[in-house]
Amino acid sequence: MKTNFLLILFIAVFCSCKNNSKTNGSRVDALPYYSEATFTPHWIDPTDKILDTFHRISSFNLINQEGETVTEKTFENKIYVVDFFFTICPGICPKMMDNMGILQDSFINDDEVLLLSHSVTPERDSVSVLKEYADERGIDSKKWHITTGTQEEIYTLGRKDYFVEEDLGIEKDIDEFLHTENFVLIDHNRHIRGIYNGLNKASVRQLILDVKALKKKS
Repeated sequence: MKTNFLLILFIAVFCSCKNNSKTNGSRVDALPYYSEATFTPHWIDPTDKILDTFHRISSFNLINQEGETVTEKTFENKIYVVDFFFTICPGICPKMMDNMGILQDSFINDDEVLLLSHSVTPERDSVSVLKEYADERGIDSKKWHITTGTQEEIYTLGRKDYFVEEDLGIEKDIDEFLHTENFVLIDHNRHIRGIYNGLNKASVRQLILDVKALKKKS
């Protein structure tokens, strides 16, 4: 009787572990694709032709802290993580940048992974301001581009390409301030593969796992 009970218990635990392994692995083994602001996941095989016309980050032209031009070509065949900030932000930005720093440290020797931050006050955040900010924070310009440009381009990228704001269905004027804590994960083909709370350490840890998952698939 006791032997049978232990056998049944062993089988139950084994099946539970096996099922949990599948569940926990799915988030890491295969990432969905996203195409609009609700971030509804699309589970698509990477070889599917539908990806040829699926939402992709538009071309862009920005300037980084070194005064260098940064375009979509800079990130060709790279995985990259995006956020939006401004240098004198007293609220969420310092913590977000600290967490982007964790990403920088995690992939510092990995040429396949880059980081891209956009200033939402580009009229103030000139190249010299960005350079001083980067130096103060130990930002490696080969790994992490903090950029300025025109407000119209940056805000359009944030709202129409990366979908970083949560005001779904509300059309915003170009002059309405863009401010968000979200990090967005982009794959080698400029497809969105995840969105994360940049203030949350657990979310950042998941982002690191997801970057590694994309690297495996590539």
